[in-house]
Amino acid sequence: MTTPDVRGLEQLESAVLDDTASLATALRRCLMLAGYAHHGELRAWALKELGGYVAADDLPLYRKVPAALEVTVNFSLPGTLLRNDTRRISPRQLPQAARDRGIGESAPIRQGVRELEALVTRGDRVVRLSPPRSAEYTLLMTQEQHQLGNEEADITSLHWDVSVASIEGVLDHIRTRLTQFVAEVRAAMPPGQHNPNPDQIDSAAQQALNITGGDGSTFHIVAPNAKADRGGTASANVNEPAPPTPQPWWHRTSVIWGAVAAVGTIAGVIATVVVK
Repeated sequence: MTTPDVRGLEQLESAVLDDTASLATALRRCLMLAGYAHHGELRAWALKELGGYVAADDLPLYRKVPAALEVTVNFSLPGTLLRNDTRRISPRQLPQAARDRGIGESAPIRQGVRELEALVTRGDRVVRLSPPRSAEYTLLMTQEQHQLGNEEADITSLHWDVSVASIEGVLDHIRTRLTQFVAEVRAAMPPGQHNPNPDQIDSAAQQALNITGGDGSTFHIVAPNAKADRGGTASANVNEPAPPTPQPWWHRTSVIWGAVAAVGTIAGVIATVVVK
């Protein structure tokens, strides 16, 4: 018995080529097309892009973007209370536990595309994302400063400063991949064929998204490495080995550190948006 052709390509093509249409809409159409084609790996990819990637997932490289590391401190000096003083730090000034986990100037973007689109439309230039276990790391940094005798400050946050333009780049990359997928399907269809067959869908998925077919197989997404922007030294590899630790920057400035930050463990990236 022959397998019927797959419907829904025209609707997907219309959605990906309309820059004013939500990318989430295009991904839902891709999800339906993958369902009609019985292509589990393509369906899984579309679902992850729609719903977001959890901490246990392998994050595609295009979802790791350059981002500055920052800390926020409240100072309690004689007669003065200075709140929310934000300063950029190097990954080398992080606690050893954070460096061992590969936390650096590269932020994982795990949110679903609808949430990312909402961040872009807010009109902010940057958003702040906290690394996993950031409260633990702020406590360790505070304890180090107590040992140095600096007890006049409260370290309240460790976060990535992520450019909204980088988030727009993630969304554009996903739309481009979907467009390439449609183009590969079209190229595989001979003249006169109106709907693709499952084999053509599978071939296009491998070409455009590097998604492998077969029951129980995994899927992989090919993407270029992220590049640093805004003068940073970002890397797309969040598991990079930690370089030698220099003297912390607060040893070389007049900034006074201290006090106690909140204690806790954050299991995944917290998508808390802070308006600057």
